[in-house]
Amino acid sequence: MPMAVGAIETLSFPTVLASADAMVKAAAVTLVYYGIAESGRLIVAIRGQVSEVQTAMTAGIAAGEQVPGGQVVTYYIVPNPPENVEAILPIHFTEESEPFRIF
Repeated sequence: MPMAVGAIETLSFPTVLASADAMVKAAAVTLVYYGIAESGRLIVAIRGQVSEVQTAMTAGIAAGEQVPGGQVVTYYIVPNPPENVEAILPIHFTEESEPFRIF
């Protein structure tokens, strides 16, 4: 079954934390990546069914924008990334994320 990926990039840790928290609480998704993007921005990525990722992203963006001084810089959803993208980019399920995977 195709798994979508969604990513949100923010300017601060509290913003990325609020976004990640809201996403995993709003829909059946798994957090698969968190890291520092260029210019010290923070990024969080989730995986799940397309409709679940869309719901989670909406909640994550809204939560991030409500953080005092927080800013969601950009976000994007890829409905069904090809194997090549999954193999190269850090969006696959890892040993750390596998226990939380929702099928």
